[in-house]
Amino acid sequence: MLAPVNPDATLAEGETLGARFARIRATTEQLTRTLTPEDQVIQTMPDVSPTKWHLAHVTWFFEEFVLKPHLPGYEAYDPAFGFLFNSYYNGVGSMHPRPQRGLLSRPGIEQIRAYRRHVDDAVNALLARNPTPEVAALVLLGTHHEQQHQELLLTDIKHVLSVNPLRPQFQAPEPDDGPAAPSLRFLAGGGGLVTVGHGGEGFYFDNETPRHRVFLEPHAIANRPVTNGEYREFIRDGGYQRPELWLSDGWSTVRERDWERPLYWEVDLDSVFTLGGVLALDPDAPVCHVSYYEADAFARWAGARLPLEAELEIAAETVAIEGNLQQSGRFHPARGRGEGMIQIWGDVWEWSASPYTAYPGFRPPPGAVGEYNGKFMCNQLILRGGSCVTPADHLRPTYRNFFYPDARWQFSGIRLARDSQTTEGA
Repeated sequence: MLAPVNPDATLAEGETLGARFARIRATTEQLTRTLTPEDQVIQTMPDVSPTKWHLAHVTWFFEEFVLKPHLPGYEAYDPAFGFLFNSYYNGVGSMHPRPQRGLLSRPGIEQIRAYRRHVDDAVNALLARNPTPEVAALVLLGTHHEQQHQELLLTDIKHVLSVNPLRPQFQAPEPDDGPAAPSLRFLAGGGGLVTVGHGGEGFYFDNETPRHRVFLEPHAIANRPVTNGEYREFIRDGGYQRPELWLSDGWSTVRERDWERPLYWEVDLDSVFTLGGVLALDPDAPVCHVSYYEADAFARWAGARLPLEAELEIAAETVAIEGNLQQSGRFHPARGRGEGMIQIWGDVWEWSASPYTAYPGFRPPPGAVGEYNGKFMCNQLILRGGSCVTPADHLRPTYRNFFYPDARWQFSGIRLARDSQTTEGA
């Protein structure tokens, strides 16, 4: 990750860096308000981290990269926490294995909350000293890092609650009784030489740079994501039993893991587990929790393809960042409404056909804080647009999310594309 060039450029109007720090930290705490201490210690698979680990890790980030180097006389709250709550930052030391985070019964949740208060007090003291631009940039970076973990916290606790046979609710559900989703249409996208990537003003992560040119063939992109009802037709048409629809690795994964439907769908294909418990499957809401393999297979079945990340970036540039995002409090995809390109922000992360690789001229920044993104540029695919658990002020058109092609526990969905400028209905 990369600190912003101009940290003040991405603060909300009238919001100071200290106020943003307090707001982000308070939001994280608010997201855990319905959880019991027992909820917060469970790890259901290697990709899932316990809630209390997220709470501690984002706090360790501020302690390690902001306080230790920049607050004279600061001493670590507990030296052992550097080992327990480091994630991937090899430049600052070793770490507890990720698949074993759920084995840490101690420190307990109350001690971790005391750790958060201790670090918050120290950061606030540092900010009160009229910090240098470097310190301000690191604090802003830490808040965006914490917003990433807010999203992960919700994603992970959904998986934790889903394996409980009581199927408990994280929060009360919000029914969507609005109009049906608009008909699927393909809208002409811009072709030719286009410029993508972050231009260097305001906040960004290093993998969004440098800005560069790419050539796009004439294409069209769907006006909205694929719905549950459309994906259910794919299932009923034997989609999970037809090898000709699947990439070789995808077909092997389907057989090895006995996939028959998206993650969290019930066997009846009429209900789904959500953070509001088990609900009736809404055929007009975007399909969610599908892997890249499933997204690609559906696109083939539909006579389309997945969009390139540059196609999605260009499509998102002129659309305001608003919609069903974390701030809505729904934490579940909603029906699309409106005309033109809709739901390109929020609801579901949209798989692209683009591999996660470096942009031309990319160089990872030096130091431990810059080591994160570059070393993962292999064997993963790009997703764009954010989801129903992504904070709105964390997103921008150049934001690149990335996951392995078999990942399904994220709020990931599908938007189709075609290789022509056809705008007829699908």
